[in-house]
Amino acid sequence: MVPVENYLALSGILFAIGVYGVLARRNAILVLMSIELMLNAVALNFVAFAVFMDPEQITGAVVAVFVITVAAAEVGLALAIVIRYFRMRATSNIDEAAALKW
Repeated sequence: MVPVENYLALSGILFAIGVYGVLARRNAILVLMSIELMLNAVALNFVAFAVFMDPEQITGAVVAVFVITVAAAEVGLALAIVIRYFRMRATSNIDEAAALKW
């Protein structure tokens, strides 16, 4: 059996890459992909801790499925907003989205 530390290290690396992607990117699609990467790292943590604490139950996998479901809904809505903004302004640059402020 693989130690839980390996899963936690992988999850930490994925989350760090996601944070870097959110902070460094200017394209809205790449920011959404980075947020998805961070949510998947959290789901991996849920599964790893659930298997480590009680291998007989599937509670971590159930929570991970809920996280993935919420992430898919979030991306669907955000992608619709980005596509609408792209059609209006012909760019998906986040810095230029300040024009949406009132």
